Amino acid sequence: MTDNKLINLMNISKSYGDTVVLDEMNLYIRENEFLTLLGPSGCGKTTTLRIIGGFETPNKGQVIFEGKDITKLPPNERQLNTVFQKYALFNHMTISENIAFGLKIKRKSQIYIQDKIKYALKLVNLDGFENRMPDSLSGGQQQRIAIARAIVNEPKVLLLDEPLGALDLKLRQDMQYELIRLKNELGITFVYVTHDQEEALTMSDTIVVMNQGYIQQIGTPEDIYNEPENAFVADFIGDSNIIASTMVEDKLVNILGANFPCVDIGFGKNKPVDVVIRPEDIDLVKPENGIVSGKVTSLLFKGVHYEMEVMANGREWLVHSTDLFAVGSEVGIHVDPYDIQIMNKPVSEDEQAAEIAE
Repeated sequence: MTDNKLINLMNISKSYGDTVVLDEMNLYIRENEFLTLLGPSGCGKTTTLRIIGGFETPNKGQVIFEGKDITKLPPNERQLNTVFQKYALFNHMTISENIAFGLKIKRKSQIYIQDKIKYALKLVNLDGFENRMPDSLSGGQQQRIAIARAIVNEPKVLLLDEPLGALDLKLRQDMQYELIRLKNELGITFVYVTHDQEEALTMSDTIVVMNQGYIQQIGTPEDIYNEPENAFVADFIGDSNIIASTMVEDKLVNILGANFPCVDIGFGKNKPVDVVIRPEDIDLVKPENGIVSGKVTSLLFKGVHYEMEVMANGREWLVHSTDLFAVGSEVGIHVDPYDIQIMNKPVSEDEQAAEIAE
């Protein structure tokens, strides 16, 4: 991936009345990157996308595109196209007419338009659909047409606002692979908004986790999942055991009264911290071989693994394992040192929301 900064958001703030949606946001997006804005409803991710697309103007800050300030430029003058969750196809037009709409506005020749329609339909695997009407297509096919309509305009950036939200699970998964393929074939930058963690982890080169108008963490899917920077990220991305603990000293943390070796340093001695342990990183062993021991209190079969809860040292531990331990079994809990993630404990929720932005 190139390090060229295609889009640079500088000190972006946006409010609606007294509600602050974005607060001094700084973010850059590289050329040919698949970047996902991820977070719960109201975190500011769609507002960020709309500011990039020109549908919203920030109260403060600049949007820089290829070195030029485009903050006040209208959407139709930006080298961007947007695909929304609601496909916004024109139901009275054929598929060809839908795809050609933007090209006709740009007064492209009929031959150019026909070539682009064929190219776009082939790219989204819908050859031969030129004369169909939108209401004769499935949801997944309509979404592909919306993408085809966007890419024929040859945007440098494709903005996607929860485009798979209206699809069922199987279609959603199929479209994830399609979007990855399209991004690789087209060589353009994708900026994707979702609240679905699996979507973000599956498709992205870079994930931007947002909460309360602040960026919580930026990183690769692997970084975000394996090295969350605070409890919000750890809790939002996948299942986690997040436990208030005490850092005894470098490489040793006390969790619920038991000392666990870890690999983290620099947190001080006898300092309160938050510990994150992913359920798949917990090994259930014989009680005498565990750092702590407990009893299995619940068991669910999830297909690829069993999901269990183990009561140990006064807390339910969530465990994912391919090994079955029946409810009532006495077990030991073992965690390898490098699977224990130590995080500073924020003083308040506001500090937690803002600490990564500072």
